[in-house]
Amino acid sequence: MLKILYEDNHIIVCIKDKGILSQADNTDKIDMLTLVKAYIKEKYHKEGNVYLGLVHRLDINTSGVMVFARTSKAAKRLSEAISSHQFNKKYHALVEGHFDDLDTHFLTSYIYKDEKERKSYIRSDGKEAKLSYKKIEEYKIDNQIVSLLDISLETGRFHQIRCQMASINHPLYGDKKYGSCNPSDKYHLCAYSLTFPHPITKEMMTFCMED
Repeated sequence: MLKILYEDNHIIVCIKDKGILSQADNTDKIDMLTLVKAYIKEKYHKEGNVYLGLVHRLDINTSGVMVFARTSKAAKRLSEAISSHQFNKKYHALVEGHFDDLDTHFLTSYIYKDEKERKSYIRSDGKEAKLSYKKIEEYKIDNQIVSLLDISLETGRFHQIRCQMASINHPLYGDKKYGSCNPSDKYHLCAYSLTFPHPITKEMMTFCMED
């Protein structure tokens, strides 16, 4: 069942669980766009195709808050808000290694997306990527030190958090694609908070979930 946090005539905000695609691909995996369309169609007795705009994505193994546009006008304005950095996305990430302090740190990199490998690299010809992070707590898993971080994204590049944290030798715990030495390949990344301006009223709205 969908977990709906908010809906009106212009947007619908819900929670994506880990293991669900944001949008359908060439596999038969379930995706959020299809689920939300089906929800609207049933609840409002819509006939024919249901319009729903996908304005941002979360990786299949990332859970968290997503907003969808119910009209093309709302989709356009939300996309413009993303481009002008009016979206604020906060994540909880479990990464390998120890951090010396609880200060907020800032990372600026240039990320290149390799379409063939479906992987991002730090390269001078990439797009600017910015985030800030702060350690929440630290503990051990199987005798390995791991840290839970609170991360705020300023940009939204492909695999940005995974790539940037690996670049400073703190890959997500279990993220083998980006250098984790843990064999599980089940990393923890949760987009627990999303703030954005309503596309019509311009009111800043914040939605959070329990991680």
